[in-house]
Amino acid sequence: MAVDRRSFTIGLMFALTAACNAGSQGKAVAPTGGWWPFYRQRFLLPEGRIVDTGNHGISHSEGQGYAMVLAANAGDREAFDLMAGWTERTLGRSDMALHSWRYDPASANPVSDPNNATDGDILIAWALGLAARRWGDSRYAARGQAIRAAVRGHCVAQRYGRAVLIPGLVGFDSPQALTINPSYYVWPALDQFLEDDGKAVWGPVIADGAALIRLSRFGPDHLPTDWIDLTARDAVAPARDRPPRFGFDALRVALYAAMANRAALAAPIGAFWRARLAAGKPIPAWIDVVTAEEAPYPLSSGGAAIVARLLGTQAPAQLADDYYSASLQMLAAG
Repeated sequence: MAVDRRSFTIGLMFALTAACNAGSQGKAVAPTGGWWPFYRQRFLLPEGRIVDTGNHGISHSEGQGYAMVLAANAGDREAFDLMAGWTERTLGRSDMALHSWRYDPASANPVSDPNNATDGDILIAWALGLAARRWGDSRYAARGQAIRAAVRGHCVAQRYGRAVLIPGLVGFDSPQALTINPSYYVWPALDQFLEDDGKAVWGPVIADGAALIRLSRFGPDHLPTDWIDLTARDAVAPARDRPPRFGFDALRVALYAAMANRAALAAPIGAFWRARLAAGKPIPAWIDVVTAEEAPYPLSSGGAAIVARLLGTQAPAQLADDYYSASLQMLAAG
């Protein structure tokens, strides 16, 4: 499984931060009803596929999940039905209620890797639950329940006395460490799962996930990294085979914490961002927690929107042209 799903070009990442975002990337200014019509027009193909514009036009379970959540929140049943159908039909696995993580239209076999991305499955299940509630559709309720059960049964590892959310079925568990991604704990989704399935099912995953995020604070600014190795119950470190960066993945720790009223989990992130703004410095798109090296470009509009959500600063006024940045913007604004 190729775990780096965000091969952004530097050009797409040159956007203003929350400190100076009056000219944020993108041209769509949010109307009274929100950005969803622009998002749909830019990223949704007629067959129901969401295009990752910053990643060679591929699609993936994460993108389908994000857009399905946004469509459910916007009340767009037509778009939701299209995406739900394409997702299950194209990415759905035949052996369990999970999804292959990647679709590449340029490949002879567009779905060549059967491995899942657990955050994508969580987002899809969350979206189906939202749709079932909004439209009273028992099919979506049943599919969401099946995905939740598959995530709980196949993507939660019992390690070192903890119930740990693993990023995918294959490739993250070795004799040396269990590699995890703290941004895969999509707190608003997990809270819905707890409501649907009960504390006995999701309580341990939620409690241990929060504990691991509190432990995963590295470097002088106490920031989480995109990927983390767990080697004992309370022993975590930046993943040994990936850059030790607080970057494109880890900034979602702040997003999901803010969305689910868990701001304390993101307190060090907020302090880091607040200090940068107070000093009149741009917030970098990533920072190496070991060397303190910073990205030579600032946060995207999506990142700036997360800063605004967490700190109460002004959010970007325009929707980004990049799929990932626009998705984060819309989630942060919700």
